Amino acid sequence: MGFKETGVLTLEEMMRAGLMPSEERLRKGPVALLECPEQIPCNICVSACPFKSISMDKIYDLPRLDENKCVGCGVCVAKCPGLAIFVVDVSKGDKAYITLPYEFLPRPSKGAKVKLLDREGKIVGEGVIVKAWEYEKTWVVTVEVEKNLWFDVRAIRIEGR
Repeated sequence: MGFKETGVLTLEEMMRAGLMPSEERLRKGPVALLECPEQIPCNICVSACPFKSISMDKIYDLPRLDENKCVGCGVCVAKCPGLAIFVVDVSKGDKAYITLPYEFLPRPSKGAKVKLLDREGKIVGEGVIVKAWEYEKTWVVTVEVEKNLWFDVRAIRIEGR
């Protein structure tokens, strides 16, 4: 069964669609993951990227990342209306850093402990917010996670304050 039936994108599907940065690029530092496997008429990420690292030939093509131009700044994360772009950094020791959109309350803050959620909304661990910033009314949050969770974590839940 694929993501069209389950609603959950797998690593294998990302690789088949050509949406995964190379292992070599992942080791170099932060890089965007464009988890956009559907051919829909949207190209906001193309114009949002200040480094021109995202391209599309036609508005309904899958976005393509030039991993040599991407610096992992996260602007595309905030701009994607489908909440389908993440930045991952697996280059720092035994932890990984996932940058993701956050559109819930309470507002995120640096140092907050959070529940880490996978693509199905299931709790897969706990993490800490290391950076939180707002861009055009969308919060972008970077969380520190166990390295083995870098592909699984795609949302967070901030527990009561």
